[in-house]
Amino acid sequence: MKIEIEIEDDGRWIAEVPDLPGVMVYGTTRQDALSKAEALALRVIADRLDHGEAIPELDELFAVPA
Repeated sequence: MKIEIEIEDDGRWIAEVPDLPGVMVYGTTRQDALSKAEALALRVIADRLDHGEAIPELDELFAVPA
């Protein structure tokens, strides 16, 4: 899954997983935001599986552009 990440004007990092609506987190560092986004995405995927809902096809679990 692709993780989009950028730094905000106030210095916080924001990370989002576009394939999973609502998976958007802030972190104090780049790595903090990435870790939080991965954890939240896994929770959302697990919840969808628990409820028999569709999940995006996964070739790789996570991918972060350089």
